[in-house]
Amino acid sequence: MSDLINRHFDMMRGQTPSESCHVMTADDLFNAGAHVFVLRSKGNTLGLAALKPLDAQHGELKSMHTKAEARGLGVGAALMRHILSVGDELRFTRISLETGSEAPFAPARRLYERHGFNYCPPFASYVEDPLSVFMTRTL
Repeated sequence: MSDLINRHFDMMRGQTPSESCHVMTADDLFNAGAHVFVLRSKGNTLGLAALKPLDAQHGELKSMHTKAEARGLGVGAALMRHILSVGDELRFTRISLETGSEAPFAPARRLYERHGFNYCPPFASYVEDPLSVFMTRTL
């Protein structure tokens, strides 16, 4: 799992200037109390997603990542359904996320839209940034 988190971290750092990049290391995710989930098939890790509590009712989707070789297989959708289910179990009323505004992030934004996320202003400690978009959905 840490290998995939590190792959995601390196990819995000390589695509986004540090002042606009909000990716977390594996240690940071676990220290923040995030619930980290991986999807495996036949022993291969295909993707991961994390749900970080912001407060008792609000969670943040973090580190959503599907390996390039597994894209188009429904990994992201399966992880999203699981994250939403866990959010319900944790009695969150809302899940929000930050993602990139540029073209490489368009598939992720479409996935979030398909799962009921709507665009919103920055939340938690985020601020307006032309390289970021913010999305949220109620549960």
